Amino acid sequence: MSYGKTIKLNDGNVIPQLGLGTWLSKPGEVKNAVIEAAKIGYKHFDLARIYCNQEEVGAGFAEVFKQGIAKREDLFITSKLWNNAHQPHLVEKAYEHTLKQLGLDYLDLYLIHWPVPFVPSNDDIESDEKLMPPSPENKDFIHLDLKTTLAQTWKAMVDLQKSGKVKSVGVSNFLPSHIEGISQATGVVPAVNQIERHALLFQSDLVEYCKFKGVHLTAYSPLGNSANYLAGNSDAKLYDLVNCDEVQEVAKEHGAEPGQVLIAWGIQDGLSLIPKSVTPARIKKNFEQIELTPEQYKKVSSRIRTSGHKRFNIPWNYSPKWSINVFGETIEVQHAEHQVNIA
Repeated sequence: MSYGKTIKLNDGNVIPQLGLGTWLSKPGEVKNAVIEAAKIGYKHFDLARIYCNQEEVGAGFAEVFKQGIAKREDLFITSKLWNNAHQPHLVEKAYEHTLKQLGLDYLDLYLIHWPVPFVPSNDDIESDEKLMPPSPENKDFIHLDLKTTLAQTWKAMVDLQKSGKVKSVGVSNFLPSHIEGISQATGVVPAVNQIERHALLFQSDLVEYCKFKGVHLTAYSPLGNSANYLAGNSDAKLYDLVNCDEVQEVAKEHGAEPGQVLIAWGIQDGLSLIPKSVTPARIKKNFEQIELTPEQYKKVSSRIRTSGHKRFNIPWNYSPKWSINVFGETIEVQHAEHQVNIA
């Protein structure tokens, strides 16, 4: 039995609860992953300009349509505005470029990827090499745009939706303060906030806030993103959700894969999830539904008492570093020089 459930957004549109993520899906793999997922029955596909694989994803969609596996209107396709296109006059240009890369006429959902604007290089938002502009003063750090506000970017996103070019607009990696600021400035609440969430990062306050405001949450890295973090880290085992005892025990009780357990854990809270995979067998398994008992849910949740809170995706750790406090994580508080400019 697959996840066929959809969730109604605050603008009246609906989003399928389980989708395929394409972050870190390599060239030569992601096209086939898209085709395989569509064959299995996935309707929800999550993309982004910064992933630098949208042309191949678009080729996958073209094949899906050509083979009659699905029609465009059957799919829910999300992409994201990258940080170098936050200036209002660049938002529509960036959106049109993404459509061109994908070979599509519209998106179902377009998100502000991060609450962090970069200074665009001569308004060049199309070149891959210009996506992460280093600071002229220190190339170890990103060139932050400290003038453009989130409210200005969000208004341009809202205008894009009002024009009919995109069905829904939302945000990603936003905290309650960010959402509150742009909502008050424009009178429009985002339809979706896409966040890192898994059994080591509950984000309970954010979840409750978004529920109260009617903002749907999509969880990325629902399995913990451990594969990227674990290589070469001495505390790897501590944060390995897939192989931890609690998840393994619940998986054995269901005769299921650990990934299915972690997906069920996230789904149970009413979020949509976008686990990434390029392996056909795993794409299929991720789509097969299991349901946790209250005791099993508590067992998976208890892992955080052993490992502690863990956010894998922190911009300070990127190269170049982003010297801006996005989440209030300890490393950001200690080192980042700037705060998010909301309104």
